[in-house]
Amino acid sequence: QVQLVESGGGLVQPGGSLRLSCAASGTIFPITDMGWYRQAPGKQRELVATIPSDGRPNYADSVKGRFTISRDNTKNTVYLQMNSLKPEDTAVYYCNIYMMVPGWDPYEYWGQGTQVTVSS
Repeated sequence: QVQLVESGGGLVQPGGSLRLSCAASGTIFPITDMGWYRQAPGKQRELVATIPSDGRPNYADSVKGRFTISRDNTKNTVYLQMNSLKPEDTAVYYCNIYMMVPGWDPYEYWGQGTQVTVSS
């Protein structure tokens, strides 16, 4: 079993910052891609940022220059530093990982989601 525990969401004013964390625990095999997605009310879930184990991060155009994704492989944790937040960033943010489970194709896991609300 693998659990993804997210933290760091909350209410922030426009222009403010938040840092999300997502830690994987349980039976951990090598993790390839790690990422963050978000879903606003009435909208589909969308990619925010991803980071491979050995490559360059990828960002949605809407967050480039404002958000930074990073990972700590020793802690099986992925972070999302969010600066210059806007009301349109309001959403539930989900972390996502792919794990190389022996004998299987890369297995995908999702966190439970953390609410980010940007409002004055």
